[in-house]
Amino acid sequence: RRVSGFKDQVDAHGCDASYRWARASSRRGQFRAGEMKWLIEHEAQVRLATFLLVFAALSVLQQVWPRRDVPGGWRRFATNITLVVVGTAILRVTFPLLAVGLAIQIDDNGGGLLGALPPFAAVTVGVILLDLVIYWQHRLMHRIPLLWRLHRVHHADTGFDVSTGLRFHPFESVLSMVIKLVAIVLLGIAPLAVLIFELALSIGSLFTHANICLPAGFERRLRWVFVTPEMHRVHHSWHPDETDSNFSFHLSLWDRLFGTYRDQPRNGHVQMVIGLPEFRDSGDQSLAALLLNPWK
Repeated sequence: RRVSGFKDQVDAHGCDASYRWARASSRRGQFRAGEMKWLIEHEAQVRLATFLLVFAALSVLQQVWPRRDVPGGWRRFATNITLVVVGTAILRVTFPLLAVGLAIQIDDNGGGLLGALPPFAAVTVGVILLDLVIYWQHRLMHRIPLLWRLHRVHHADTGFDVSTGLRFHPFESVLSMVIKLVAIVLLGIAPLAVLIFELALSIGSLFTHANICLPAGFERRLRWVFVTPEMHRVHHSWHPDETDSNFSFHLSLWDRLFGTYRDQPRNGHVQMVIGLPEFRDSGDQSLAALLLNPWK
C-alpha cells in the first residue's frame, strides 16, 4: 500500500507539474500573440519611433567616426529630410491602406500563397521575398529611362550620409508602394513579415547610407550577409559601371547571385566622386530642383 501510495503521489505531482507547465506555456503564447498584435496595430508609431532613434544615433556616429568628408552642410541635410516629409505626406494621402494594413486584410480573409506555410517559415520567407522584389525594382529603376528620371534624384546627391537614405522623389515612393502592395497581394505575405520588412527598410536605408567608419574586419564579415555602407557607397559613384552595381537593399546575397556585386570603387572610398556628372551645381540641390528633376 505504501508503494502504491507513493506512485499515486508521484503521478499526482507529475500531472500537476505538467498542468502548470502547459498553463505557463499557454500564457507565454498568449503574451507573444498579444505583443505581435500590439506591434501590428501600432505599426505607424513603432516605425516612427524606431526611425527617429536610429536616425539620431547614426547622425551622431557620423560626427564622431566619419568615413569621409561630406559637402553641402546642414542645408543639404535639411533638404533631404524635407524631401522625405513631403513623400510621406503624399503616401498617406494617396494610400489610405498601406502595406501592413493590406496584409492584415488578406490574412483576415484566409491568407494567400504563403499562408500554407508554418507561421515562422511564412514570416521568414515573406521577408526574404520582399527583399528580392526590392532588389529587382531597384535594377529596373536604373534600366528603364522613365523610372531612372525618378530614381536619379536619389543619385544626384553629391554627398553620401544618413540623410541620403531619405532622399527619394515622392513619385518614386508612390511607385515603390504600389510594387510592394502588388507583391503582398500576389504572395499573401503575413502581416508580421510585412511589418518586419518595413522596419528593416527604414533602418536599412539609413544604415547603408551612413557616413560611418566601421572596423575593416567587421565590415568584411558583415557584408557577406548584409549590405554595408562601404558596399553601398560604390553604388553612388559617378562612374556608370559602378552606379550599375550593388543594387541590394538588405541581403548582399542578391548582388552575388545575379552578378551585380562590386567589391570596391576604382578610386577608393575617400577619393571617389559621389553623385551624377550632370547635377553638380548647388542650384541642382534645392528642394524645388529635386522635385522638378524628373522633367529636366
